[in-house]
Amino acid sequence: MAVIPVDVAGRPYEVRIGTGLLANLVSECRGRLRKARVPVMTDTNVYAAWGAAIDHALHQGGHEAAWRILPAGEASKSWDQLAATTDWLLAQEVERGDHVLALGGGVIGDLTGFAAAILKRGCQFIQLPTTLLAQVDSSVGGKTAINTPAGKNLVGAFHQPALVLADLAALDTLPPRELRAGYAEVVKYGLLGDGTFFAWCDANGAALLAGDAGAREYAIAHSVAAKARIVAADERETTGLRALLNLGHTFGHALEAQTGFSDRLLHGEGVALGMVLAARFSAARGLMPRASAEHVARHFAEVGMASEVAALGLNCDGAELVAHMRHDKKMDAGVLPFVLMHGIGHAFLATDVALDEVAAFLDGELAR
Repeated sequence: MAVIPVDVAGRPYEVRIGTGLLANLVSECRGRLRKARVPVMTDTNVYAAWGAAIDHALHQGGHEAAWRILPAGEASKSWDQLAATTDWLLAQEVERGDHVLALGGGVIGDLTGFAAAILKRGCQFIQLPTTLLAQVDSSVGGKTAINTPAGKNLVGAFHQPALVLADLAALDTLPPRELRAGYAEVVKYGLLGDGTFFAWCDANGAALLAGDAGAREYAIAHSVAAKARIVAADERETTGLRALLNLGHTFGHALEAQTGFSDRLLHGEGVALGMVLAARFSAARGLMPRASAEHVARHFAEVGMASEVAALGLNCDGAELVAHMRHDKKMDAGVLPFVLMHGIGHAFLATDVALDEVAAFLDGELAR
């Protein structure tokens, strides 16, 4: 088992990565499950795959699960579900020292974490990420949020988990599409600051997606360690360092909004396309070689992911996509910073990007 410390001020915690962590849930959570009934948040898909195993693990340790099972998908990150969840947690008599379990992908982790952040002005929660995307990214770092009609993750809070248990066995139950979507966030850590790791992805990405356990553990541990270093240095995105983790997200969130936050485009798929767009936009500005930008696109295509926005068949133009960006939570005094690249492994924050320039660029990408 790999153990990665996340040293945020005042609330340090561990990310544990290995096989069998969910089966040994009670021992892994030793000292944190204070009551016989343990509230567990999940969705219909994850419950079908892991509900019985979690029930058994808790029962073996003298507990029982109190389940809240949400519809699977991004639409559950909503005001309605947040209100229903907080009411449910209050009905479960959750106290500030109790720990709510978030069993699922990024949607469940974000919603549970935000509910825990606001319930009684701050309760505890434990992340049990079951998707590759959640294991390498969304379960770590304390960003919690819901979506609104204006955009993605616009209402939320920074609220760190007490523990993250990333069980590699959960990846074996993922549909291939979900696994590939999560892989985009693995590649991100190579593109933003570690060209050597991107080269590792070039050589090992296909094996990781095909089920190579060693490749999966290495990629997850490497990604989590990279994120942990950034979060420890800039927990609340005040210095600009943590903003680099948004590589691909400004473009990707606009694509997600245009597709209605639906299964038409999964979050990781949007991030992959967003990183391709960030690389090509950087190349168009003369910041990185065009060959490097096309290398990024080619890598995603070679592992079976969409690498062209035109393939989405969107009925819109660049200005419509940019309209979604105007609601981005990173907008500051009318300026939207973009994470761009000087090359593979060399991301930076640009604050001189005009949205009209982005719209014209996107028109070209939509017509490719």
